[in-house]
Amino acid sequence: MGGTEKSIIIWSNYVKYRTKLRGFELSKIENILRYSGERYFDIVTRRLIVVGKHDDRLVIIPYLKHGNEIRPVTIHATTHQQIKFRLKTGRFVYEQNNDDIL
Repeated sequence: MGGTEKSIIIWSNYVKYRTKLRGFELSKIENILRYSGERYFDIVTRRLIVVGKHDDRLVIIPYLKHGNEIRPVTIHATTHQQIKFRLKTGRFVYEQNNDDIL
């Protein structure tokens, strides 16, 4: 499966701005990026997606992965209904365990 090398998260100024604006904490986002088991691939944007709980909010984090670098693109609140709809319409597919899916 995966290697033992820990991924490095690269925070853009935009993601830091959106995180602060929306009242999220980088440490909680990092935990979601590293440990959430709910992962998809967005066919439209060609980005990997991770879903997790940030306090009482369900959030979606599109991100890019190259080697051991993870680059979150943005973060926003979502619902399970929105995720199910995107799965049903084919926009989201379950992520394959393939580092070079992009």
